[in-house]
Amino acid sequence: MKTTLKQISSGAEAVIYLEGNTIIKHRIRKFYRIPELDKRIIKQRTKSEKNILTRVNQIINAPKPEASKEEDKIIMQYIIGDKLSEKLDTYSKNQQEKIMLAIGKTIGKLHKANIIHGDLTTSNIILKGNKIFLIDFGLGFQNGKYEDKGVDIHLLKQALEAKHFKHWESLFKQFEMGYRIIQPEEAEKVFERMKSIEKRGRYRH
Repeated sequence: MKTTLKQISSGAEAVIYLEGNTIIKHRIRKFYRIPELDKRIIKQRTKSEKNILTRVNQIINAPKPEASKEEDKIIMQYIIGDKLSEKLDTYSKNQQEKIMLAIGKTIGKLHKANIIHGDLTTSNIILKGNKIFLIDFGLGFQNGKYEDKGVDIHLLKQALEAKHFKHWESLFKQFEMGYRIIQPEEAEKVFERMKSIEKRGRYRH
């Protein structure tokens, strides 16, 4: 039986399709760029994201990319679960805190391997059973700098404040606790850098 291709989202960089239990991420052409340059950029970014996903899968739960020769597409498994941007507030406060503790450990493991997600919000975190999955590594990269780790965490904190504001302080505290369990030596420097980033943001307004 043939499965149908269904578009489930689109952004500035890519269109996401669902085909059966498979996600196809198709990077969009940019017509303002010279065609040869555009093709090269798309190829490089697609390859980079595939490499990041392959490495991430050795550390935490994330969609597994399939082998593909296509230079503008990533084919990966579809993670069926609760997208936390939509579902986190529907759980009990105790369950929300347990989830954030688990997310803290997950990001701690990612940062310990010097991998930056780049768009760390609850829209890119899925709860499947009792497992945390991170999705969409389109802005991900490898870097051990405290600045980039601080920005990752700052983005998540902003998402909690904006979308899950009822309990955001206790939720972020649980996240921090989970992160510190995995990164006891490095955590202080990362959170200090995050606070510095917050101050810079306030001074700009």
